[in-house]
Order: sequence, then structure tokens, then C-alpha cells
Amino acid sequence: MSTDTTADAITSRPAGREARERLYRYLLFTCAATSIFITVGIVFLLAKDAIDFFTMVSPVEFFTGTTWLLPRNEFGVLPLLTGTLLVTVIAAAIALPIGVAAAVYLSEYASERARSILKPALEILAGIPTVVYGIFALVYVTPFLRIFGLPLNTFNVLSASLMVGIMIIPMVSSLSEDAMSAVPDSLREAAYGIGATKYEVSTGVVIPAAVSGIFSSFILALSRAIGETMIVAVAMGSRSRLFDFANPLQNLWQGNQPMTAAMIQINSADNVSGPGFKSMFAIGLTLFVITFLMNLASNRIAARYREEYN
Repeated sequence: MSTDTTADAITSRPAGREARERLYRYLLFTCAATSIFITVGIVFLLAKDAIDFFTMVSPVEFFTGTTWLLPRNEFGVLPLLTGTLLVTVIAAAIALPIGVAAAVYLSEYASERARSILKPALEILAGIPTVVYGIFALVYVTPFLRIFGLPLNTFNVLSASLMVGIMIIPMVSSLSEDAMSAVPDSLREAAYGIGATKYEVSTGVVIPAAVSGIFSSFILALSRAIGETMIVAVAMGSRSRLFDFANPLQNLWQGNQPMTAAMIQINSADNVSGPGFKSMFAIGLTLFVITFLMNLASNRIAARYREEYN
């Protein structure tokens, strides 16, 4: 091979590599831009139809009204909002402590063999279709709770909330366990060196060091609970009720309708049109704003308490 040919081959390799790098960069940019474009498009179309609804129904009436009845064109979102928040609060009371406890066990106490079995089992739990959870709540959980004397209706808030809480446990435990596993072993060894027990290390060193990741898992799980559809649609019924502060337990025994279930009801009704149909987009926009604010708060708090290790 001549000297000129060898030189041409050497100079062509960097040029070819640079061309491939430009191609990869453009492809990756296209993927990122596409995801952003789709998100912006969804929000734009949602807001557009919601604005059409608010030209027919006053926003004050929508956000402050205490009755949601489509046949009578009463579009007060407060009953739907309180139903959504009630489910979310009960689910959080179940999932957050159990999920963190499971994460502490997997991160600090479980052997490699136990971890290799339990963590995939939790991930399988997360893969169960939510409609199955709803049917399980309706057919099995409600009759089981009645054994203990609870005056539950066929459709009730308590059974649905229990299943929503169980559904989001894997999200809390998996993300929290990842955050705890990222804590350097040097912090644990320092605590053991001054005589701390494993429980003291877990609760006094590991959890505070991983608090930003744990809190992020909480927000993501709660956002998932707020947006849950099939469990509440199957097990909670389709009648919206404003929260009864005089008899708080009564809110758990009877059925209710959160925002997601109301959207399903509107979309499945054949005779809903005009403001009734457009109200679905107003509910969706309200739900989007709530979850967006929650995720924004999560990012701010996670950034505030994030620990960086060398």
C-alpha cells in the first residue's frame, strides 16, 4: 500500500466518526424533542377544550360548586376533588410507612438471597393490572371487612383506597430502596464504629441521608394514586359526594366518585354533549395542575435536601 493511500485512510476515519456522532446527536435530539412536543401538544389541546368549557360554565361555579350532576348541568368539582383527595390520603397512610419499612429491610437487613426474591416479587405486584385490583376490592375486600362489623356499602371508599395503597407500595419501596442503597457504606461504618445498632444506623443515618430520594418516591406514588382510574371506577361507585365533616367515618363506608372516575363516566355516556362533554377536559386540566404542582414541589424539596457524596 502506498504512503498516500495510507494517509487518506487515516484522515477518513475521524471524518467518518464525526459524521456518525452528528447522526447520533440528531437522532437523540429528535427523540427528546418529540417527547417534549407530544407533552406540549397534549397540554395545549387539554387547555383548549377546557377553555371552551369555561366559556359555557363559569370557572367560579366550577371550582366552588358543591354538586356534580351532569343531567342537571351542575358542574361543581369540589365533590370530585374531595373524593380524589380522600382516596389519596388513605392510600398514602397505607403505602408510605409500609413501603419505607420494606425499603429499609431490603437495603439494611435482607440477605442477598432474600433481596433477590423479595424485590422481584414487589415488581410483580406493581405489574398487576389495576382493574384486577378493583375487582379484588369489590369481590373480596369489602366482604372481608364486613366480617369485622364495618357497615360498608357494596361500593365504598375504604376498600378502593386500601387497594390503591397496596398498588403504590412497590413504587415507594423500590425507589426508596434505591435511594438508601446509594448512601455510602462509610457513613454506616462510622455509625457502627461509635456503637450504634443496625436499627439506629437505619433510622438515624441511612434514612436522613436518603431523605430526598424517599420524598421523591412519596410524591411519585401519590401522583400515581391521584391519577388512578380503574380501581376507583370499579370499587367506589359513580355517585359524587361532598366530604361530610359531621360524620367523617361515614365517608369511608359509602361510595364516592373521584375525578378520574367522573371522566370515564362522561366519556362512556352516549347522550352527553355540549358543556357536559367539555367538562371532562376541565377535570383533566385540574388533575394535571394538581399533579404538576406536586412534582414541582418534589423537585424543589429533593434539590433542597439532596446529599452529594464523593
